[in-house]
Amino acid sequence: MYSVIVVPPSCGSADRQITIAAGEKVPFGRATPRDGLVIAHEGVPRFAGEITAHRTFWLLSNHSEHQTYVVENPEGAGEHVKVPPGRLDAPVPFEFSRVVLPAAGDLLAFDVWAPRHAFRSVSRTGLAGTVTAPAFVLDRTKRYFAVLAALCEPRLRGEPHAPLSGIAQLVERLRPTWQSVSRSAVYWNIDYLSLKLRLRSDPDTAEPGRRFNGRKESLVSLALRFDLVREDDLVVLSPASSEEAR
Repeated sequence: MYSVIVVPPSCGSADRQITIAAGEKVPFGRATPRDGLVIAHEGVPRFAGEITAHRTFWLLSNHSEHQTYVVENPEGAGEHVKVPPGRLDAPVPFEFSRVVLPAAGDLLAFDVWAPRHAFRSVSRTGLAGTVTAPAFVLDRTKRYFAVLAALCEPRLRGEPHAPLSGIAQLVERLRPTWQSVSRSAVYWNIDYLSLKLRLRSDPDTAEPGRRFNGRKESLVSLALRFDLVREDDLVVLSPASSEEAR
C-alpha cells in the first residue's frame, strides 16, 4: 500500500499523481526515467534528486551540484527543511510538503503528501498523580482569542510569510462579530495576550515605534508554532458562529 504521494506542478488530475510505497523511490529532474517526475526547465539538473518513501515520512536526496532545495510546510508557521547539494536521504516529517527548487532565476515547486501519519491516544488512562499543568491557557470564547485568530488568519489562509494585518485591518476584520470594536480595544487585547503568553513582562518596556509590530509578530509566531490557533479556529470570526454562541 502506498504511503507517499508526489504531486507534479500544476497537477489537475489524480491520474498524474505518483504514489509510492515504503522503500520505493521517485527520481525527479529535467530528464528522468519514465516512472519519474519530469520538471521541464533548463535550470533544473537532468537528475535533480530523488524521493524515497519511508512509512509515515519520506526522504529527499539532492543531486544538484550547486543549489540548496527547500521543503516547506504549507500548513505551518514558516517551518522548512533545507537540503544542501549532495545531501542524501534527508528526512522530511511534514504531512503536507512543498519542495522548492531554485532554477535560473525561477522558483519551481511540487508537492509531496505523506497522509499515513500515525497517532496514539493522548488521553490519560488511569494514571495516578496530579494532572500536568497546561502550557498555554486560552479561552476561545473571549475577545482576546478573536484578536489572536484575526492576527493569525493571513498566514493560516495564505502563505507562511504573508504580511500581518495592520491595526485598521484588524478592526475591520473583527467588526462583523464585535460591533463596538475600536483601535484601542485591539491594542489592549494584544497587550493582554503578550502578558498572558509571557512574551513580555512590562507593558512599558521597549521602544514605542517598534514595540507593537514586534509584539504582533511574536504572538503569531508562537500561536502558529504551537498550534494555539488552527484554521478551524477562524470560525470565531464568522458572524454566524458568534450569534450561535450568544
